[in-house]
Amino acid sequence: MRSTPTALALLAAAALPLGPVLAQAPAPAPAQQQISPLPAPPAASPPPGQNSPQPTPMRDTPPSFAPLARQLLPAVVNISTSQAAPARANRPDAPDVPQAPPGSPFEEFFREFFRNRPGAPGGPGPEGPPQQQRRRGQSLGSGFILDASGIVVTNNHVIDGADEINVILQDNTSIRAELLGTDPRTDLAVLRIKTDKPLTAVKFGDSDNAQVGDWVVAIGNPFGLGGSVTAGIVSARGRNIGQGNYDDFIQTDAAINRGNSGGPLFNLQGEVVGINTAIYSPTGGSIGIGFSIPSNLARNIVAQLQDGGKVRRGWLGVNIQQLTDEIAESLGLPNGSRGALVARVQEDGPAAKGGIRNGDVVLRFNNQDVREMRNLPRIVAETPVGREVPVVVWRDGREQTVSVTVGELPAEPQQAAATPGPQQGARPTELTGLGLRVAPLSAETRERFGLKPDQRGVVIVEVAPNSPAAERELRPGDVVVEVQQERVNTPDELQRRLAQLRQQNRATVLFLVESQQGQRFVPLRLRGGSGGERGSPG
Repeated sequence: MRSTPTALALLAAAALPLGPVLAQAPAPAPAQQQISPLPAPPAASPPPGQNSPQPTPMRDTPPSFAPLARQLLPAVVNISTSQAAPARANRPDAPDVPQAPPGSPFEEFFREFFRNRPGAPGGPGPEGPPQQQRRRGQSLGSGFILDASGIVVTNNHVIDGADEINVILQDNTSIRAELLGTDPRTDLAVLRIKTDKPLTAVKFGDSDNAQVGDWVVAIGNPFGLGGSVTAGIVSARGRNIGQGNYDDFIQTDAAINRGNSGGPLFNLQGEVVGINTAIYSPTGGSIGIGFSIPSNLARNIVAQLQDGGKVRRGWLGVNIQQLTDEIAESLGLPNGSRGALVARVQEDGPAAKGGIRNGDVVLRFNNQDVREMRNLPRIVAETPVGREVPVVVWRDGREQTVSVTVGELPAEPQQAAATPGPQQGARPTELTGLGLRVAPLSAETRERFGLKPDQRGVVIVEVAPNSPAAERELRPGDVVVEVQQERVNTPDELQRRLAQLRQQNRATVLFLVESQQGQRFVPLRLRGGSGGERGSPG
């Protein structure tokens, strides 16, 4: 993203480095109590007429959040972590001690200033003490008690790399915590504390019931100021902020700042509907755009971390891409159709064994609609491993249903292997109207573009500027694997397939292209011309 004065940077609501900040001692914790929810606002009534919608009057809005805050504050904790780090003077990347020229007026100043620094002129010994001095890096974040037995939930990035984790209760009692498990993919961590003190716990609510405009309350430890309560509304749902395959964040305007990470986002019933984890901000402070992990996403992950310390996710074994209008048109999908386009099926994966093919569009998985590409990884991940589920795909111009047994997501993604292709001479062929020149795969082209020995298809050797191919960001070295979901191994096969599509008056052709970044489908508009010239200069 180009940096401009108005550009917003995505900042994790990260654990705050401990420093000289104002601290206010929270009030003593009351005895364990049951949380009495505030009355929920009535559900909005449907508009009386499509052409004359009437606003629903706001009623039963809370005059104060104080009763809710009093009951919830004891369940929200501060997370303090520490990590051993080399002293800066002994770090390899630390700057050298400044040296003044001999005889300079500053020579004596630098000698006195660094006299007690190990390894510096005038310091203890010519090279400092033999042992490496260590310091403790500290940070602060937030969390909440999910179970009165001592189960605490927070963000993974709050405790990541920590040697010691302490949970600080509302009465300032600090308790050493045991790390039960972490899930970096969703930025969640589960801790356990043991204490004789009675603990107040909260529970997860149904985040799917949180509507845009609903009141929410955030409690946490912003900038080290524990027990801070802020209120706002649900600003949006289903936000994708580019943090991973499972992005489905709740956006809120309740103030969230550094140190709020891992803290809860409550509804008016006192239920946790989100876990605060990130903010958009040009300065690092709240500007009213914060993001929370939905409770329905966190619930199963937290349960698995609590029980076994690790998360088992469903796995399909496909590479997918967004279904654009042009790709949908080339596949004959009805207008407005959405789904996930399968760019590659990994060999021996669950999808391959279940009959899913390259070029299929996944419309429904396990009876859940796939509205967008990014919905599919989350739906698959939440499906129990080993369950056989129906998958509705678009193939050959119609819907078809296959059955897939969901596998377990491996630690490292498995790569699909290609089949060796024939070797030919590397004479380029021009694809008229597309702005491409292609050549067969040969020892020469493989060496020229760094292609694998088992690569199969037709290699792109030139892309004309301002052409349809250039607009789709095709590059020399990319390999055309399929044309309209049919394999091509030579430029002649590719040309014949294009000629057939033009005779059918097709407006768009769909290439499956493989590059260093993987496989993707690329739609190209067909222009005039029925063939190319062989042997044109490369």
